[in-house]
Amino acid sequence: MTGYFISGDIGGTKTLLQAAELREGSVQVCHELRYSSQDYPTFSEVLKHFLAGVGVSGMRGSPAAACFAVAGPIAQQRASLTNLPWVMDSAAIAREFSIPAVKLINDFAAVALSIENLPASDLVALQTGKPYAGEMRVVLGAGTGMGVAWLVRQGGRYIPLSTEAGHTDFAPADALQDRLLQYLRKKFGHVSVERILSGPGLTNIFNFLSDSHFSEVPEVESGDTSLARIRLEEDGAAQVTDLAFQQKHPLAMKAMDLFVEIYGAFAGNLALAGLSRNGVYVAGGIAPKIIDKLREGGFMKAFCDKGRFSSLMEEIPVHVVMNPNVGLVGATEEARRMLLEE
Repeated sequence: MTGYFISGDIGGTKTLLQAAELREGSVQVCHELRYSSQDYPTFSEVLKHFLAGVGVSGMRGSPAAACFAVAGPIAQQRASLTNLPWVMDSAAIAREFSIPAVKLINDFAAVALSIENLPASDLVALQTGKPYAGEMRVVLGAGTGMGVAWLVRQGGRYIPLSTEAGHTDFAPADALQDRLLQYLRKKFGHVSVERILSGPGLTNIFNFLSDSHFSEVPEVESGDTSLARIRLEEDGAAQVTDLAFQQKHPLAMKAMDLFVEIYGAFAGNLALAGLSRNGVYVAGGIAPKIIDKLREGGFMKAFCDKGRFSSLMEEIPVHVVMNPNVGLVGATEEARRMLLEE
């Protein structure tokens, strides 16, 4: 199979699409665009616009292969996006756009696929640890939702295993987190990790602390009785970070601390569940934006706080992925592999 191929990272907030060619074994990007996912009723509308631009850039004909990383579970190459009213079907896309080979993969499987291709400059170490070559890895990341994928060594390379671990139950680690669980249970019923570790989740934490403060709950100590009450909408994560980092708002600062502690504890749980002794990789849209907060120590303290297994946790490498386009990197790698296999 010859010709150009396309790859994409499709999420609830943004869609990244890329067209590339293989030239002397290396990937040469020819065209790349970013779209606001909410602005389009279907993925087909996005792809039509993108392929029209590919034609203008000088590429001819239909792509030879395509791989799309999708934010949602995939069953029989069909996906309904978790945070977007799109339905994607690889066979339907292949027919509509005359693409011989189309594949859908989970968005965090794509992130996982990118790990071996990332330069050291794309990673920030929170804990160097003692990596065990060939052992399990796990990739997680908070953004619009919470994504998780395992990496298992097989056939000389790492193979990603998709999961929906972001929808597992939230496990509080102290009295304040117990109260957070009770607060969110009244609103949602089932409280998954994603209800806390995501953009909307950070908003949930802030609103909990705000409501608790103004109800005079003793566990919340703001130290300022003159605070004006702020109530945020569903995804006010950017506002929380601005309040915390720029305005030094005490409840926003507390929300960030709590978010980071719960993030570290969840990452530690995943590392234990898979015994991921060759690395934990924290990706997603939020982590690079709060890297200084992650490096303060609260994340790693919660990560390692696993009782009798704390010493083992101190040996597991933990890195933050700073490249915001890792999902696209992984989808491109898979599309390249599809082209070569054909």
